[in-house]
Amino acid sequence: MSPRLLIHQAGPGVTVQDLGRPGYVALGLSRGGAADRLALAEGAALLGQAPSLAALEMAGMGGRFEVTQDTRIALTGAEMRASVDGAAIAWNASHLLPAGAQLIVGPAVQGVYGYLSVGGGVATDPQLGARAAHLVASLGDVLQPGQDLPLGDDASKAAAGLALPRDDRFSGGTVRFVPGPQTNLFAQADQERFQSIPFTRDTRGNRMGVRLIPESGGFESEAGLSVLSEIVVPGDIQITGDGTPFVLLAECQTTGGYPRIGSVLPSDLPRVVQAAPGTVLRFQMAGLEEGVTIERRAAEARRTLASRRTRLVRNPHDMRDLLAYQLISGVVSGDPQEEP
Repeated sequence: MSPRLLIHQAGPGVTVQDLGRPGYVALGLSRGGAADRLALAEGAALLGQAPSLAALEMAGMGGRFEVTQDTRIALTGAEMRASVDGAAIAWNASHLLPAGAQLIVGPAVQGVYGYLSVGGGVATDPQLGARAAHLVASLGDVLQPGQDLPLGDDASKAAAGLALPRDDRFSGGTVRFVPGPQTNLFAQADQERFQSIPFTRDTRGNRMGVRLIPESGGFESEAGLSVLSEIVVPGDIQITGDGTPFVLLAECQTTGGYPRIGSVLPSDLPRVVQAAPGTVLRFQMAGLEEGVTIERRAAEARRTLASRRTRLVRNPHDMRDLLAYQLISGVVSGDPQEEP
């Protein structure tokens, strides 16, 4: 019998997510997928498997989960308090979750979207080539207590008990963006002011996008009133009717008529995604060539995530999965091919 992930409790925004559905924009369906794609890649690196496998995305808080067979898991993205049968476990790390043990993932302490990845991935039936829930398009839905999800075959040889260093994308900071075809619809003074003032992440936001409140006044473009509705993509910075920026995210619409002052670089979009309400962000424009260079470096960093894994140090008294950890330096198991 294939392993299952049992959902005993779930927060209001727990969904199955993968890398989404490319190729359907012309049909009115945005790609969707994980809001923080870097967190999905981190989970895959910790488990030594492909980043295309589906995981659970937890918006704001997680839930209570159980597996029917011993299963490797990884917790990444927004840090949430997590425990197994009452013993706290580390975030941005992989663990062995024994069959029948209770994994509890509480509310986020920093950031917005946390991820629970499992060895072999969540193996629900694909829809239009992906397992990702796209709530706006009514593909999939939020998970409910009482559901159980099939898990794929865990073919990786990577051990549990690995960790990745955490970056600073959960505390706001500077977001780089590139100009677009409508940037020059805004006066030069407004373009400069956009890069010189702080913005506060509003309470209004979801997987479609987030509203940012400027420190001083909105942004207007008389020419923008004549903009026709055209294709928009995640990362686009729309200036809405009241002059407030709105950054589009994974489940954004496919067309829009608000003028766009620029587009956030994909590698910086997780910083916007993980900005909790009240977090301060700033914007910095990058040239197109510079943007390409930044994206190439970010892609390489994702490809080499596994090389930055370290052994997770834990107190042996708290370790139910004792044999999954390196207890003596240089000794992990008898299999020299343990890690990919």
